[in-house]
Amino acid sequence: MKKDTSHHDERIAKMTFASVYPHYLTRIEKNGRTKKELHQVIEWLTGYNEKKLKELIKSKVTFEDFYQNASLNPNANLIKGVICGYRIEEIENTLTRQTRYLDKLVDELARGRKMEKILRGS
Repeated sequence: MKKDTSHHDERIAKMTFASVYPHYLTRIEKNGRTKKELHQVIEWLTGYNEKKLKELIKSKVTFEDFYQNASLNPNANLIKGVICGYRIEEIENTLTRQTRYLDKLVDELARGRKMEKILRGS
C-alpha cells in the first residue's frame, strides 16, 4: 500500500532552500567536508553555480522555484536508495524526488563517499 504523501509534498514545495541550506552545510562540515564540495554537488545536480546559489538563498526561493529553474543533471536518476525513510526511486512527486536527490547527495558527502561516486561518474 502506498503512503499518501500529498501533505509531505506540499510542505517541501513551500519550504525555502535558504532554510535548509545551513543544515546541509553544518552536516557536511561536521564530517570534515567543505562548503566548496557542497557547492560542487549542488551545481552538479542543479546547474546552479556559487553566484546563482547566493542569489537564490538571498531571495529565499521555495524548493518549487529552486527546481523549476534548475537544469537537472541527466544522471540524477542514478541517485537511488533510502533517505528520510523514503526510497528515492519510488517517490512519485517530481519535486519531492528532486529534493530527496539533493538530500541523498549531501548524505553521501557527509558520510565521506568519494566525489566521483557522488557525482555518478561525471
